[in-house]
Amino acid sequence: MTADSGGFRHRHRDGMLSAVAAGFFLILVGALFVTNPDLPNKLINFFNNFELKQISNSNVYLPAPKDPETFLLVYQTVEQFCLIWAVFLVAMLGARFILGASARRKADGLGDVVFWFGAAYLVQTWLLNVTKWFEFWALIIVLIGASMVVRGLLLVAAWQLRRKKN
Repeated sequence: MTADSGGFRHRHRDGMLSAVAAGFFLILVGALFVTNPDLPNKLINFFNNFELKQISNSNVYLPAPKDPETFLLVYQTVEQFCLIWAVFLVAMLGARFILGASARRKADGLGDVVFWFGAAYLVQTWLLNVTKWFEFWALIIVLIGASMVVRGLLLVAAWQLRRKKN
């Protein structure tokens, strides 16, 4: 067995997992539209409802829905997507560990899990409960940073383990 054939197998497994993820994504989106038949109309209304709104007392204006409270079905569907996708990504992360994926793939997977569970929490807390549009997006930016930190910490831990073995 050559080094190239081992690399091919590793890439082949990653490709299979990516295909499974793409397929599951399409199934999930389709299922959400089937279970929420009014969703296409709600999405069209949601995007047609945008206007520029001032952020607090600043001179900054950003797009936001005129009446964000009227789109609870859209927010609930986004929350469902986030939760189901996060659970799926936990299974994918488990598969990556079982199949011996690279530390980078595992770190990316863990960061994705943190992001999607966090996004579900933020949708529930900031869109469904109090409907604070700009606060929600500010916290999504914080969540992206937290996800990146988690990825970085796992990569540093993997690097330290590899260094100790050598």
